[in-house]
Amino acid sequence: MDKIVVKTGGFVSEIFVGMNWESVKELIPASGTAIITDINVNKIYGDRFPDVPVLQIKPGEWSKKMEVVENLAERLIESGIDRSGFLLGIGGGVVCDITGFLASIYMRGIKCAYVSSTLLSQVDASTGGKNGVNLGSTKNVLGCFKQPEFVVCDPVMLQTLPEEEYLSGMAELIKTAIIGNAKLFDIIENNYETIMKRDPALLTMLISMAVNFKASVVSEDEKESGLRRILNFGHTYGHALELYKSFRHGYAVACGMELSCGFSLARGYITDEEHDRIIALLHKFRLLRPHQIPYDKVSQLIMHDKKKSGNEIHFVFIEGIGQAVTEKIPLAEVVEYYRQSKAKN
Repeated sequence: MDKIVVKTGGFVSEIFVGMNWESVKELIPASGTAIITDINVNKIYGDRFPDVPVLQIKPGEWSKKMEVVENLAERLIESGIDRSGFLLGIGGGVVCDITGFLASIYMRGIKCAYVSSTLLSQVDASTGGKNGVNLGSTKNVLGCFKQPEFVVCDPVMLQTLPEEEYLSGMAELIKTAIIGNAKLFDIIENNYETIMKRDPALLTMLISMAVNFKASVVSEDEKESGLRRILNFGHTYGHALELYKSFRHGYAVACGMELSCGFSLARGYITDEEHDRIIALLHKFRLLRPHQIPYDKVSQLIMHDKKKSGNEIHFVFIEGIGQAVTEKIPLAEVVEYYRQSKAKN
């Protein structure tokens, strides 16, 4: 097991990678705890949950809206959870997002923690304290920064994931390698079969490497005013695809990374060889999907991106495998590159 510490503004959050998730019973308060989970996770693991009130939501992005948060808050009141209460989210990124968001506003703020049950959540969503819900078609526009007390990442839980969900998480793992850890990229590149077999020992190592990198970034820049922006690599195009094509998050980000790598190549930031290695790895894990968004729709969707500032946006390029850079460029340039790249295909 690997314990990773995230320090932000005097707050310490602990990430336990490789811990048996059932050990969470020893980490939560003796009273005043409620669990938030989704229906699918509860069916698989619910009989082994700690003996506390369990609040279920529907799985998927549909649940990331204020009416769901309001309903959960009402149920917390009915369960007797007060200002000394504690929320434990057991599930993937949606469950962790909602748990953290609700914990930040319920009774003006109570403590929370997560058991991450998906690869996407273990390598990305549960670390860093960003929580949000969607407003209409705008993703995560209502949100906050709320650090969890702890996160448990048990790779054994990944055995129960549908393959599409597992591969969706691989996209975020590959993203971390591209922007910050060339060694992680090499390991993923050379261990396809073992990764696809979901070997717990290898996954523990890969998840630890990803979380260690993200923890170092978040500890330096919790509120995303500088360095942390690199974690959005692939997300500008990815969020547009996620909304327009209804792709799973990981597949949308993978397509966004393909475009961002092409953009980086066009600007001379990376070599043809580096570009081709990245695209080959995304293809190897079957993460790329065909997509064609009308020019006017791309512009409209990117205008909703939280990273924009006026008519400009903080766009993440790569300067080689393992190194990313953020540059403020006109939104029109981002949209035009999408048009050009699709015109070539």
